[in-house]
Amino acid sequence: MIIALAVVAGLSAMLVFMLASASADTALFSQHTPLLIGMNALAALVLLGLVGAQVRRLFREYRAGVFGTRLKLRLLLMLALMAVLPGALVYAVSMQFAVKSIDSWFDVRVESALDGGLDLGRGVLDAMQDDLLTKGRSMAYDLAGTATIDPVLLNRLREQSSVPGVVVLKANGEVVANSSDGMQGLLPTLPTAAQMRQARLGTGTARVDGDTVSGLVVRALVPVSGYRLASEPLVLQLEQAVPLAITQSAGLVEAAQRDYQELQLGRAGLKRLYTLTLTFALLLALFAAVALAFFLAARLAKPLLMLVEGTRAVAAGDLTPRATLETDDELGVLTRSFNDMTLQLDQAKQEREAAQASMIAAQRAAAWSEVARRLAHEIKNPLTPIQLSAERLQMKLAGKLDSADSAMLERATRTIVDQVEAMKNMVNDFRDYARLPPAVPAPLDLNSLVLEVLELYQEGTVKVNATLDPLLPQIQADANQLRQVLHNLIKNAAEALMEKVGGGGTAPADTSTLCITVTTRLSRHGVQLAVSDNGPGFPAQILTHAFEPYVTTKPKGTGLGLAIVQKIIVDHGGTITLINRPAEQGGGAEVSVQLPLHQNSRGNDTAA
Repeated sequence: MIIALAVVAGLSAMLVFMLASASADTALFSQHTPLLIGMNALAALVLLGLVGAQVRRLFREYRAGVFGTRLKLRLLLMLALMAVLPGALVYAVSMQFAVKSIDSWFDVRVESALDGGLDLGRGVLDAMQDDLLTKGRSMAYDLAGTATIDPVLLNRLREQSSVPGVVVLKANGEVVANSSDGMQGLLPTLPTAAQMRQARLGTGTARVDGDTVSGLVVRALVPVSGYRLASEPLVLQLEQAVPLAITQSAGLVEAAQRDYQELQLGRAGLKRLYTLTLTFALLLALFAAVALAFFLAARLAKPLLMLVEGTRAVAAGDLTPRATLETDDELGVLTRSFNDMTLQLDQAKQEREAAQASMIAAQRAAAWSEVARRLAHEIKNPLTPIQLSAERLQMKLAGKLDSADSAMLERATRTIVDQVEAMKNMVNDFRDYARLPPAVPAPLDLNSLVLEVLELYQEGTVKVNATLDPLLPQIQADANQLRQVLHNLIKNAAEALMEKVGGGGTAPADTSTLCITVTTRLSRHGVQLAVSDNGPGFPAQILTHAFEPYVTTKPKGTGLGLAIVQKIIVDHGGTITLINRPAEQGGGAEVSVQLPLHQNSRGNDTAA
């Protein structure tokens, strides 16, 4: 819509320019002005329709309560008023100026000056005609007393009268004598038969021949027969050129008078033309201003609406990144700054949640440690007497019973001893969990530790790969405890893979597809150690409680392995998470450990 408005506005500007140019040319005005007026009117209607469609859509959104419409409407009204008010003022002043200017062209003084110029020219020509008639009558009187027309006498009379050219004609137009000044004997322009008759019937006539371009000539015809009795009637013709300056001035005044009369006749039409031209120019300016106001309102409202939407989302707890305005101005910087702030809030929220999770995990670990310590103490005390009593019974009664009863006694005694031994192992696990020594952090190369541990699994049934970051900095950790963490995680992954393909721990004939991957990489908050496999993954009911003691899927497991791992990681100031990888990544489980950097390494990274 905005593009269509721009195109139509450009075409309208050209049409208004053509109409303004036509008003300065009368011929062009009479030929093409109606067409130009019609085309301008059509362009104005198209612009009105486009702007009306924009306004109608905006008000429809406003009534529907579309978010951001109020802001767009307010910006549109302000921008439109900024353009309309100055345009209306310029239009009013221009109309007043144009009408007064046109009226000033037809001032009475101008018309009187032109009429006076024409009257002055006519007076000069009339005076020349009267003077030439007077000179002609005087020469005719002198010629009337001669029997024949003497060329010498004619030339002398001409020179005395200062007349450039004189010719004597018979009634039939035949030339009797001719005398001229500088004409080199060429015949002058002869009068017509009607002019000859008119001259013979009166005392003489005078006229002005020619035009302002080729030059004006005053000619006088005077009868000579009236002064010559009983002789053939003759006519004397005198010629005198009008001075060039007078001819040019008369031509200029005549042209000005003619143009003035044309303007006088087209005065009303000229006013209408100027009025239409200014009106179309105003409409073009107003519609273009409104279209520009739509564009600017949308452009200014867009980043503000983005910020409002982002603020509402943040208030609702949604800290996901928002779209930004990719411009170099302040609005673009504002939207990007808001997005950066949202990202920082999200990171701070995650760190806070991680810290809370670590604290809760530490509290749970401490509680379970106390429970395990007490259970280990209370359970271990009666185990030894139970085992010793069972063994003593077997020794005392073995020789006194028959073979069947002796075999039954041996089986019962063995069962008691085996179960006591299993309980002792469980108690030892409790003791290890409860008495896990505190970590002794020291600068540690995690990649070297991983390679050292993986050497123990090179000949195993399950293939273990390593993807290590060569630029990994040192961390602050207890090497022995992290070694225990790696052994536990790799052992759990291997057992999960064997259950996947062997059904309960029996190795299949082909284990080439089994794979465990240990990965290290540098993250935003430290160093990440991940152990992943392509096994069945964590069961859904285990995934959320895997770090709690006694939670396990193994028939003979105590459920303390991951609990000990979590306790070690928490003591190192890190975090641990469990996920099931998506199918496009090969599936399986992944345990990810986040550990802090060594202080010197963090300082070097910051300095870099």
